[in-house]
This record gives sequence, C-alpha cells and structure tokens, in this order.
Amino acid sequence: MKKVLVIEDEKNLARFIELELEHEGFNVSVCYDGRQGVEKALKENWDIILLDLMLPGLSGIEICRRVRTVKKTPIIMLTARTSVLDRVSGLDSGADDYIPKPFAIEELLARMRALFRRVENQAEETPLLMYKHIEVNTESQTVKRNGENVMLTRREYELLTTLLRNINRVMTRDMLLDQVWGYDSAVETNVVDVYIRYLRNKLDLPGEDSFIQTVRGMGYVIRK
Repeated sequence: MKKVLVIEDEKNLARFIELELEHEGFNVSVCYDGRQGVEKALKENWDIILLDLMLPGLSGIEICRRVRTVKKTPIIMLTARTSVLDRVSGLDSGADDYIPKPFAIEELLARMRALFRRVENQAEETPLLMYKHIEVNTESQTVKRNGENVMLTRREYELLTTLLRNINRVMTRDMLLDQVWGYDSAVETNVVDVYIRYLRNKLDLPGEDSFIQTVRGMGYVIRK
C-alpha cells in the first residue's frame, strides 16, 4: 500500500483528499501546518507528498526545499496561485508537478499515477549518460561539465536526462512537458523555454554553440 502525506491547511479539502485516496487504497496521513508537515515529511518515508503552497508556519516552497536536500520523494504542489512565476518557483524548489485549485480528484489521481510510472521507469534506466563535455550519473543524480560537478535543480536534471535519452530526436515542448512535468500538467509550454535557458547557462562551454539546439517552430534536440 502506497503511503501519501497531505500537507494542506484547508481542512475540508484535506479531508476530501484523504477520503478519496483512502477509497483508492492509499495509506494517507494529513498535516495542517508547515512545521508539522516538514517534520513528518523528513521523519518518515512516503511514496508521494501532496503539498499546499500557502501554509501557516512554513511555506510549501520552503518545505519542498528542505525535503529535497535529503530525499527524492515525488511532490505535487496544490495551490490556487497560477502565474507562471509561481509555477516556476514551485518547480524550482524541487516539486515534480503542480496542480491548481480547484481540481477534480480524477486529475490528481492521474498525475499521481504518472509520477509513480516515472519513478519506476527511472529505476530501470541506464545509470550513466554521456555527451561530449557532459556526464550524468543517474544513480547518484550528479552532473559534470568537463569533469567539474554542476548543481542542477530537480526539474533541470530531469529535463537534461530526457534530452540525453533522446539524442537526435526532436522533442517538442509538449513532449517535454509530458515527460518532465507530467500528465496534463498545468505548466505552460513557455516554462520549457525558461528551463532550457537555465541548462544552457549552467552547461554550455564558453565560446561554443549550445549543446541543446533549437528547432524553430518545433522544440529542442541534442545531436551527435
């Protein structure tokens, strides 16, 4: 039975999620404030965390950052804030997906299933990805540029590994959203462009063309 931690201060919504997930066979625990939530998230092992952005005591962004320093637990953020900046902030902090309120429980369940599939697929993939000056170890989740370690956010890392596993294949923005941000993500396609720019800034070599090529009107590709 998969364990789900819900950190949500709207008690009616939290109870609704709890009942629906228990009906689907999940083992659910609920916290109503940020400090209690982060303590529970760090002390126990969870299969997924559903995390509100605006919480008393400690924000969802800060909880996500603290969890990410020690755990890879999948995290879906639940929030009424829907601007691109808010989404990017949530995803930059380490969230795996983002669902705006109000939402249908069927959509939440679909996104949870998509995250579980991604985690299972990642466990089966080749541990070492190499391209010219870039080396990625998927077991340790470390990235090197010319032998030097480079720190990436979780989303940057997943975008990079997706592109590296599809060498010579043009990946449209929608394809990248689906594979990196998850099923029917609320994130808009221009967020992909933002994260491609982050990767280029961190991994391109000075004076050389970007290792990620833009295919105008389509998307992005890494070519050998």
